[in-house]
Amino acid sequence: MNLTLPAGVRLDTGRGGLPRLSIANDICAAELYLYGAHLCHWQPRTQAHPVLWMSGESQYAVGRPIRGGVPICFPWFGSKAGDPSAPGHGVARINLWTLEAATLEADGTVVVRLSLTSGTHARPLVPYDFRLAHELRLGRTLSMAFTVTNQGDAPITFEEALHTYLTVGDVRRVRVEGLAGAAYVDKVDGMKRKTQPDEPITVSAETDRLYLDTETAATLTDPDFGRAIRVTKAGSRSTVVWNPWIAKSKAMPDFGDEEWPGMICIETANAADNALTLAPGARHTMTASLSVAAA
Repeated sequence: MNLTLPAGVRLDTGRGGLPRLSIANDICAAELYLYGAHLCHWQPRTQAHPVLWMSGESQYAVGRPIRGGVPICFPWFGSKAGDPSAPGHGVARINLWTLEAATLEADGTVVVRLSLTSGTHARPLVPYDFRLAHELRLGRTLSMAFTVTNQGDAPITFEEALHTYLTVGDVRRVRVEGLAGAAYVDKVDGMKRKTQPDEPITVSAETDRLYLDTETAATLTDPDFGRAIRVTKAGSRSTVVWNPWIAKSKAMPDFGDEEWPGMICIETANAADNALTLAPGARHTMTASLSVAAA
């Protein structure tokens, strides 16, 4: 790899011997692994706490997903239909991506572009040709743009998500607003279809909800950290809100038993009813942006 990197950006070796970009300048610090195009850290200098959450038990090993940050789910969300032995959430997060470019804008924002093309790593699980591109803008705000291109000669149907883990002081005291009136699949209650009441989402037990047909922004208010994290999106019709709570945390080998109070996921997605179909040669871009303000 022979790229010229801007000031404050270096390509080094991270945990598990995996290549990563480390970013540190006057406006933010960030850590991006090429494995999975996985953003593990983003923290504006104005923030006393990281915005993204990482598990201390995460396994940094080829063939295993990294736990926390922003995993990329593609081309299925959750378990693969008809093949529960396939890797959860697809193949994008367990393969090494190519670093295409890293540039610095006038205001200090670092722009990183990565790509992944279908090949032997995807077959036979993904029997079609695709190209993935991921652009991240890392500065006072975080913006991510995930693009899927159908490089084959037949239509393809897929699910996708930017599976964003957020750091909170105590999940039992946060609230998530912006999804009032949205229909959702309650994965904790037998996949029942429900409607979100006109009140904030709060967490008092295992929570795993797939909100459908919604393009609205979601705002996480955290009284312990005195901040609000706003997640805006485009090209996405699904939003997932997730916290594993006590029992599920203990059942996951890469998630600490007592870590669940410190995180919540607000995921930008197209899943289930909102799966996408692309014609040959077509492309689709899904974006998510995070901003942090005082609560």
